[in-house]
Amino acid sequence: MKPFTKKLVLENGKEFPGYGFGSNRNAVCEIVFNTSMVGYQEIVSDPTYTDQIVVMTYPLMGNYGFADEDYESKFPSMGGMVVRECCDAPSNFRYTKTLNEAFEELNVPGISGVDTRMITRIIRNEGTQKAAIVDIDMPHEEVMELIKNKPQSANLLEKVSCKKRWFSRTPNHRWDVVAIDCGIKYSFIRQLNAKGCNVTIVPYKSTAEEIMAFNPDGIFVSNGPGNPADSAVICETLQKLRGKLPIFGVDLGHQLIAISYGAKNTKMKVGHRGANHPVKCLENGKLEIVVQNHGYTIDEASLEGTPLTVTHRNLLDGTVAGIEDLADKVFSVQYQPDCSPEASSTYLFDKFIKLMEE
Repeated sequence: MKPFTKKLVLENGKEFPGYGFGSNRNAVCEIVFNTSMVGYQEIVSDPTYTDQIVVMTYPLMGNYGFADEDYESKFPSMGGMVVRECCDAPSNFRYTKTLNEAFEELNVPGISGVDTRMITRIIRNEGTQKAAIVDIDMPHEEVMELIKNKPQSANLLEKVSCKKRWFSRTPNHRWDVVAIDCGIKYSFIRQLNAKGCNVTIVPYKSTAEEIMAFNPDGIFVSNGPGNPADSAVICETLQKLRGKLPIFGVDLGHQLIAISYGAKNTKMKVGHRGANHPVKCLENGKLEIVVQNHGYTIDEASLEGTPLTVTHRNLLDGTVAGIEDLADKVFSVQYQPDCSPEASSTYLFDKFIKLMEE
């Protein structure tokens, strides 16, 4: 057996030796797990995973490589990835890089050959915690000191949001939408383009006056990383925009809309990350199988006294998965309708279009 080159060390002291791939740098981040069977390229390039080490519960990663057209952001900022088996001989006519080559280029460290089932159970039972991917020879005490002294990641929106506004146009457009970039995925922009929307993507610090200067028909509040309580500047902007234009929020945008109405968010023990989450639409009783990626949830009790009503609910734990204010034409969901199987949730983009028509 070839010698181990890297090890994963958890905050609780447990060590998992394995084989490094991708970047050779050390990483100390919050560790979470994702239950998706496919879509590892989209996960790696999703800004929502900024400064997080992601454990993939499905055992084989890299078997279809990376394709240049499938990135969700220009500068991926994931902290690291943990996999059971890393395939470095992809079978896919579209692939341009292997998993190892892509991780080297993106400066993302990875580790394979570890017991991802045990690591997942630890996170599930103990909750998310800090972890480190380091050289196999680093003394245990030194790694634990690194983890202990690692501060909580801050100003993540500053890291992932665009610095200047940019445009994504579509032929024969009907609507003009401004997207507040909290770490927006390209697939959301493509969905809006496909519905006939020209999209202007603006930095998260943009004021209500700057946004209204584009004369938009609607506002889209994107996904993104970090604690929603750290994004007060966006909540103040949303308070000024409410009632003027239809507003559609997803993921972090969903939580920010709730805060702008006076509701509160709480950190979850594990969070929801991965595909096949069952969500019920309370309006029609239909079940949607969705992709979720969040570590915070709306405190439902804090919605009392606000005009917000719950529109969707996660059936695994009963958490709020959608809210709405009919009077202000504001709605949001705690999942990702751009990538749900069978397009079961893309009707939400149609709902946004209908509100702009009205």
